[in-house]
Amino acid sequence: MNLPSSINSTDPCVFSRREFLARTGTGFGMLALAGVAGAKAERPLSPKSPHFAPKAKRVVHLFMNGGPSQVDTFDPKPMLTKLHGQPLPVNNLRTERRTGHAMGSPYSFKQYGQSGLPVSEIFAKTAAAAADELCVIRSMQAEVPNHEPSLMLMNCGNAQLPRPSFGSWVNYGLGTENENLPGFIVMCPGGYPIVATRNWRSAFLPGAYQGTYLDTKHTDITKLIANIRNSRLSPADQRRQLDLVQALNARHLKERAADPQLEARIQTFELAYRMQTEAADAFDINKEPKHIREAYGSGTHGRQLLMTRRLLERGVRFIQLWSGNGQPWDNHDGLEKNHRKLAGEWDQPLAAFLTDLRQRGLLETTLVQWGGEFGRTPVAEYPQLNGRDHNHYGFTCWLAGGGARGGYAHGATDEFGFRAVDKPVSVHDLHATMLHLLGMDHERLTYRFAGLDMRLTGVAGNVVKDLLD
Repeated sequence: MNLPSSINSTDPCVFSRREFLARTGTGFGMLALAGVAGAKAERPLSPKSPHFAPKAKRVVHLFMNGGPSQVDTFDPKPMLTKLHGQPLPVNNLRTERRTGHAMGSPYSFKQYGQSGLPVSEIFAKTAAAAADELCVIRSMQAEVPNHEPSLMLMNCGNAQLPRPSFGSWVNYGLGTENENLPGFIVMCPGGYPIVATRNWRSAFLPGAYQGTYLDTKHTDITKLIANIRNSRLSPADQRRQLDLVQALNARHLKERAADPQLEARIQTFELAYRMQTEAADAFDINKEPKHIREAYGSGTHGRQLLMTRRLLERGVRFIQLWSGNGQPWDNHDGLEKNHRKLAGEWDQPLAAFLTDLRQRGLLETTLVQWGGEFGRTPVAEYPQLNGRDHNHYGFTCWLAGGGARGGYAHGATDEFGFRAVDKPVSVHDLHATMLHLLGMDHERLTYRFAGLDMRLTGVAGNVVKDLLD
């Protein structure tokens, strides 16, 4: 095939492909580097029709990594206060570490909204703003009390094997409403959470569906998004650079028939080029009115959530926000101080975010999920006796908007908050229900791999109809 007539090998603006990737905006973040295998050349992110009429069009996953305590947030247990410092009248369930006597919550609970939903004081602003829109699932269950497999289960539907993430499945099934931005964006300030990029991988799905990571500790757009601006070349010259690289790639592809990696790379370069203008605008919260910025607050999570709202308005399909690198909610000791601090960083921004979505008419079609990979024990952990161990037997997450049943508490743990005893919900059930709200049948959302029709929920999962509005 012939190269574009406007480009020739003697052009001083032409670099090698390696130089091109390093020096132009098409090197955007992780997008061009992480997981490009398997995409179709025919615009893999283009919008697709759901299986049936959806309630939700997009997802925001607020990940409290490390495991927030359910009995200190959204599942009050007066018996723990009554028995504080005493042995439970039942045997402690097995966890990772040695646990001791009952530990009452250091926080008070209050009922909010017309629903009377009880919420801890550390999330008082969120509750005051949106209690009647929260669908609190108190009977969540995971499989093991370990971070790594529980993160993989919550994010990818499988605790043991490499599988595509929830966000990747959603983009595979629905595409995105704006092909000038990634369909799946991940924000985590300060670096990666535990198991890093495996949390948002595309695995055997086309690489175009993998999450694009942003370190939101940065406020400078050039640091937030690597190579978003090119100081050496004009957009027109960059376009000529890209045309050359794409022509070479197309020639290579033609000679080798179907090459999924190369097909994905062609699409990735095009997306990265298109992003240079739109991404810079989407992430610039200074374009918001002062009163909006003040409502969200000046902290990192306020910035994350305000950027999230701007991205939702621009058609991004799936956005995941993390509390921070590592596992900040993993409070084996110092829980009273640490949970109060962590919740305080989220409470005002989260209240502003839910209010903002509601006022803009976005909450009705945006499904918001809050929670961690598991919960925490109702008993204190030795030797400090001021923190809680991991608990996968029963914990809490909540949904809001997007067709979820508001002002509702689903299921229950026992009177101490240790085990789900009423209407238990597995992670597979949660995923199946969220996909249902997005208009997708989890049994029909499949991808042929290794001779099998793979799906997010594996061979499990049921839609929990009580969670639907």
